Amino acid sequence: MAKLQVGLLFGGRSVEHEVSISSASSILRALDPNRYDVYPLAVDHGGRWRSIATGFETLDEIVGDEVHLPAVPGARSLLFGDGSPATPALDVIFPIVHGSGGEDGNLQGLLELSGIAYVGSGVLGSSLQMDKVVSKRLLAAAGLPVLPGRCVDARELDGSHASLAKSVEEEIGLPLFVKPAHLGSSVGITRVTRSADLLPALLEAARYDDRILAERGIDARDLEVALLDRDPVEASVPGEIRTERPFYDYEAKYVDENTELLVPAPIPRELATALADAALVAFRALEGEGLGRVDFLLDRKSDEFFVNEVNSLPGFTEASMYPRLWEASGLPYPALLDRLIEVAIERQHRKARLETQYRRL
Repeated sequence: MAKLQVGLLFGGRSVEHEVSISSASSILRALDPNRYDVYPLAVDHGGRWRSIATGFETLDEIVGDEVHLPAVPGARSLLFGDGSPATPALDVIFPIVHGSGGEDGNLQGLLELSGIAYVGSGVLGSSLQMDKVVSKRLLAAAGLPVLPGRCVDARELDGSHASLAKSVEEEIGLPLFVKPAHLGSSVGITRVTRSADLLPALLEAARYDDRILAERGIDARDLEVALLDRDPVEASVPGEIRTERPFYDYEAKYVDENTELLVPAPIPRELATALADAALVAFRALEGEGLGRVDFLLDRKSDEFFVNEVNSLPGFTEASMYPRLWEASGLPYPALLDRLIEVAIERQHRKARLETQYRRL
């Protein structure tokens, strides 16, 4: 059986560039060389795609010739600047570009125009899951519990700062969280417990996004459920994240060695079932495909849970929660990657059968 030709796309222009590289490095090591020929494709900080050597591990080694993917259906080879092929015809692209420009629908739009199979949600699903404001509205409309929040346009910060901050506090109350609407990895997020800290938090979030979400803060446990399209979509066992920091911020995720990932989460079976059911509803509500991770907040006082967000391209190192949840659910990391690639190719085959020109029957 011929090996599949896989483009492993990572990096990107967002502040999650380094996280993406770690995910891609883990995926590269886990893909079976007897089944796949893998072509690492790095998107540099300037947005240029580069074909690089397969032995990359660090930022310093990400160098290579610039390449591009033609936005033409059927043109599945990446090309050098002179138009010559940089790769053979690829069967699938595995995009693990976290953050804006990678999991917000923009990259998926290019891959759709090229007609190539790719792992993960499509344009609409990626865009919805990346937008914390719109996704909250849709999750609530689907009957799922979400915390109260308010969207702030960064242009509002050009006016009366004091009145804006006061209005947000009166509406949401303290404590609250201020978040860029379209970022991941907790970048730009601030937990606000004092009135004097609210305006600086809004300005901090505005460094990264022109839309900001102010959301009620609660004393909560962080729980996560992984989803995978196994025809039908299935939910993993839940996991729990414990950190000594005020919340699960960037440092807690990638730096603090005291952060604990408990898999499975030490929660009652009834709650685990309820989280799995809610995760499936959230995935469908936000047009998820292929894979996803649903993050929950469990109120320590009331034991109520709330859907925090849905991630279309969660972290993918061996230590990341998504693959660990599936490992605990009986699906090892290499087999998980196999399934994601299979789903992507199956989806593209279904699309290829659709007619694109009107004809009378």
